[in-house]
Amino acid sequence: MIEVDGLRYSIAGRMIFDGLSLRVPRGKITAFMGPSGTGKTTLLRLITGQIRPAAGRILVDGQEVATLTRPALFALRRRMGMLFQNSALLTDYTVFENVAFPLREHTRLPERLVRTVVLTKLHTVGLRGAARLMPSELSGGMARRVALARAMVLDPDLLLYDEPFSGLDPISMGMVLRLIRANNDVLGVTSVVVSHDVEEISRIADYCYVVSGGKIIGAGTPVELQQSDSPLVRQFMSGEADGPVPFHYPARPYREELLDGGA
Repeated sequence: MIEVDGLRYSIAGRMIFDGLSLRVPRGKITAFMGPSGTGKTTLLRLITGQIRPAAGRILVDGQEVATLTRPALFALRRRMGMLFQNSALLTDYTVFENVAFPLREHTRLPERLVRTVVLTKLHTVGLRGAARLMPSELSGGMARRVALARAMVLDPDLLLYDEPFSGLDPISMGMVLRLIRANNDVLGVTSVVVSHDVEEISRIADYCYVVSGGKIIGAGTPVELQQSDSPLVRQFMSGEADGPVPFHYPARPYREELLDGGA
């Protein structure tokens, strides 16, 4: 479903991806994992055509994203559902109107059918009773579930989840995990999940990529990654603070910076 070949991308002179290549098989759940700041969300933005690579190719269902015309890119995006990291709900719309928004923008369904579809999706995430609430009245976990309903409302071929488990209580977490798995098993949707939650994603992912230093440092099933010989992969999978991947962002020596008077 997705092919990335030799991807290079930088921000303000800092290399984010340096020759990154990967494949996302159709109808499977593929996870992108790795330390914070390694560009996992940036990779989703590249896949959806929000930004363009400096070099390399990104193909979604055989279409090279960076070369598409604006209408063609919008047509491709209509086949995608995106769960944003911050939920990105429209603050002046009710929960119902947030989920209905893609239907009203991209279809000509009668209002009665729009209502049925929206309430069905909200029921799926356990929030049909919250349809009249405003985003300001929702908890962080509830907002995430509304955003998930909106991502699913057009029944897309490809679902992209950016940190879908953040802010969820254990019950909601279990529900979202089952929902992601069910979308693939029952509907044949292709899913890409960006997550730091190693334990949770290991329960549902068919295949995982660990990204660090602009490259893929590990790839395989969750079980294979747990048994990896790579110190970098083992550090991430076990959550160790000390290892090849530094905790601190690159900076001058601490003592030197404290003593230079703020120069």
